[in-house]
Amino acid sequence: MITLKGPHLYLRALEPEDLEFVHGIENDESIWNVSNTQTPYSKFLIRQYLENAHQDIYEAKQLRLAICKNNSDVAIGLIDLFDFDPRNKRAGIGIVIQNFTERGHGYGAESLQLLIEYSFKQLNLHQLYANIGTENETSLKLFTTFGFQKCGVKKDWNLIDNSFQDEALFQLINPFI
Repeated sequence: MITLKGPHLYLRALEPEDLEFVHGIENDESIWNVSNTQTPYSKFLIRQYLENAHQDIYEAKQLRLAICKNNSDVAIGLIDLFDFDPRNKRAGIGIVIQNFTERGHGYGAESLQLLIEYSFKQLNLHQLYANIGTENETSLKLFTTFGFQKCGVKKDWNLIDNSFQDEALFQLINPFI
């Protein structure tokens, strides 16, 4: 899909071969606080999810794509559209680059740009939103770079390391209209 290809990477549908990668991300406790996960996922459940990943976004109400470098089919991260609402033309968006060694190279920014353009130009969405912990400076910078604007703060929203932290809600209204 040319729409989802950039100068350094591309976004692709999940494949059965992504089982170990997705299992690793879903069970990485260091990122559970950003994905609102509290319990591990079994390989069986992830295998079932991957078997149904072929569902259309209008049926599944979500789209999860693997982030791959142009010279490889091996995933380095995931980017999602979730809570897809075709009636109101909006969806939530989230991203994770799994390994710290792959972070800081612009892969998150390029992936986000590709999915923003796809969301507005191909899916004809009116807006995207992101929930970002106010302590997550990297994500705050990434999303605001692309024009996401803070529209609210949920006080003491997430319990992280025995301390309640705020979560901000960011929106991006379709800039292409």
